[in-house]
Amino acid sequence: MKNTTEEDPKAPSRTFFAGISLKELFSTGEEWHAFLIGFFEVLCPWPPRHSTNSINPINSEYHYYLAGRGAAVLAWIAIAKLIEVVFW
Repeated sequence: MKNTTEEDPKAPSRTFFAGISLKELFSTGEEWHAFLIGFFEVLCPWPPRHSTNSINPINSEYHYYLAGRGAAVLAWIAIAKLIEVVFW
């Protein structure tokens, strides 16, 4: 009888990031470019550069663009918390 507490190495993983290789994240310049544009549009604040134009390089890496925008929102929250801790 097999112990149910042991993990079967051949069984498919049920984690959220099971199929994602960390080596493939941010492996191209287009991915970094889309992430940084999204990040600095929110952090600085710059006018949005994303458009529906099919030539726009952000369109192919839109998920990195959105991740950059989300990271910038988290950065603003961290900056606000830092200001609160230092000055109040």
